[in-house]
Amino acid sequence: MRKGDLLRRRVEDIDLSRSTDLAALVDAMGRGGGFTAKKIALGVEILQTMFRRPMCTTFLSFPAALMATGVRGVLRGLVERKLVDAVITTCGTADHDLARVWQPYYHGDFEMDDVALHRLGVNRLGNVLVPNESYGLVLEKKLQPMLRDLWTEGRRSLSTKELLWEFGRRTESRQSMLWWAWKNQIPVYVPAITDGAVGYQLWAFWQDHKAFAIDSFRDETDLADLVFGAKETGALMVGGGVSKHHTIWWNQFRGGLDYAVYITTAPEWDGSLSGARVREGISWGKVKETAKQVTIEGDATAILPMMIAAAMGRARPRPRVT
Repeated sequence: MRKGDLLRRRVEDIDLSRSTDLAALVDAMGRGGGFTAKKIALGVEILQTMFRRPMCTTFLSFPAALMATGVRGVLRGLVERKLVDAVITTCGTADHDLARVWQPYYHGDFEMDDVALHRLGVNRLGNVLVPNESYGLVLEKKLQPMLRDLWTEGRRSLSTKELLWEFGRRTESRQSMLWWAWKNQIPVYVPAITDGAVGYQLWAFWQDHKAFAIDSFRDETDLADLVFGAKETGALMVGGGVSKHHTIWWNQFRGGLDYAVYITTAPEWDGSLSGARVREGISWGKVKETAKQVTIEGDATAILPMMIAAAMGRARPRPRVT
């Protein structure tokens, strides 16, 4: 390694007079060499590449909590604009997306009295307030008739993709990510479908309809077809858990992801998947050795809207490969 090879790019000051839009600002952050700022700029660059390449099958994975916040609109926008080809998430994503079609969530605070909230029938998700009537109660009221309609139509076995498309279609709401997933035929997979309020409603329905079943193996077959048929694959992954793991797990069977952007708040030292940086996935063959990849440490509610706005500002629409 030579000193001259290392000292090629100078750190440049960010000139706010020239950074008048998000895309220009993020470019300036990359040239400025700031700590996490530089990672954000690299992440936007990788996202732009994924969004522009028609042959890149792009996965979006995230946990449910984001759907309880305004970032739901950002995630919905990716599906609405067909910038991703598949979503892998948790049951709570369906919970919050559907519940917010029919009832509002509210602003709260991290330091609120949780005992008092419980006695009032108000659930706290960080600094978001979710009254009982905006969650389990409304989901039962709305989903049980949908499930009865599916039963009457002769639908006895559905994959999570098919089920969530049906729920989305029946909301008739353009505010719903699941509605846009159905509209654009973008699959949403939930490997742990019973782990949430929607999953509870499925179990409750099954009590009196024992022939009703969720066929997770059909989801896995769909994922196999996606990864084995892809020329390239990329992933925007927010947080860890089953959503992240299912994304990288399936991509190992084709030699790993070609592009990966990961946003996390978790530490690496505890050995958790949430804390594992993308580079760790290279050792498992879940990310290619040659992949363009970055791990960005930070809160996705603050980082993701900026990144997607900047990436979309430079991205060209691409035809979806079927």
